[in-house]
Amino acid sequence: MGCFECCIKCLGGVPYASLVATILCFSGVALFCGCGHVALTGTVTILETHFSKVTSDHAMLTDVIQLMQYVIYGIASFFFLYGIILLAEGFYTTSAVKELHSEFKTTICGRCISGMFVFLTYILGVAWLGVFGFSAVPVFLFYNMWSTCAAMRSPIANLTNIDSICVDVRQYGIIPWNATPGKACGSTLGDICNTSEFYLSYHLYIVACAGAGATVIALIHFLMILSANWAYLKDASQMHAYQDIKMKEERELQDITSRSKECLNSYT
Repeated sequence: MGCFECCIKCLGGVPYASLVATILCFSGVALFCGCGHVALTGTVTILETHFSKVTSDHAMLTDVIQLMQYVIYGIASFFFLYGIILLAEGFYTTSAVKELHSEFKTTICGRCISGMFVFLTYILGVAWLGVFGFSAVPVFLFYNMWSTCAAMRSPIANLTNIDSICVDVRQYGIIPWNATPGKACGSTLGDICNTSEFYLSYHLYIVACAGAGATVIALIHFLMILSANWAYLKDASQMHAYQDIKMKEERELQDITSRSKECLNSYT
C-alpha cells in the first residue's frame, strides 16, 4: 500500500461530523465564556460609577457576578474536556462501523458508554437552552438603555424636556429600590451610553449570547451524531452475532457431513 492509499484510508476514518460539531462547540463556549466574563466586569463598573455609589447597595450583586465568573471558568474547562471525549467517541464509532465485517467487535460496555453520552448530551442541550435564554436578558437591558439614548438624540425628543427621559435600573431588580441614585436621566444618561464600558459591555453581551446559541446548535449536532452512532453500534453488534451463529451452523453442518461420509465409507 502506497502513501496515497494510506492517506485516503486515514481520511476515511475521520469523523467529519463530530469534528465540525467539536469546532462549533469550542467556538461557542469560548465566545460565551470570554465575552461574558469581560462584560460582567464592565457591568459592575457601570453600576458602581453611575447607578449605585454606595457599596452596600450592590454588594450582593457583586458577589453574584463574581460567582458567575467562577462558574464560567468551570464551564470552559468542562466543555473543553467533554468536546475532546465526544470527538474521541466519534473516532471510535467510525472505526467500529468501518471495520464492521472484520474481526473488530463492539462490546456491551462500548454501547453503554455511547448511550450514556446520548443522555448526557441531551441534558446539557436542555441546560444550554436555559443559558441561551438567560444570556439574552442583559442584551435586552442594554438595548433598552441604548435605544433610550438614541431616542434623546432624535429630532422628536427636542420637543420635550430631555431631563424627563430616564433609565431606572432598579425596576429590573438588579439593585434595591433604596439604592442611590438608581437611575440616570437626560444628558447623564447620554454620557453613560457614550462611555467605553457601556459600548464594550453591550456588544460583548451580544457576542456571548451568539456564542451560547452556537453551543446549543453544536450540542444538537452532537446529539444527532451520537444517536446515529449508537444505532450503528447496535446494528454492528447484531450483525456480528448473526455471523457467529451462521459460522457455527456451517461448522456443525460440515461436521455432520464429514461424519456421514465416514460412516458410508466404513460400511462400504
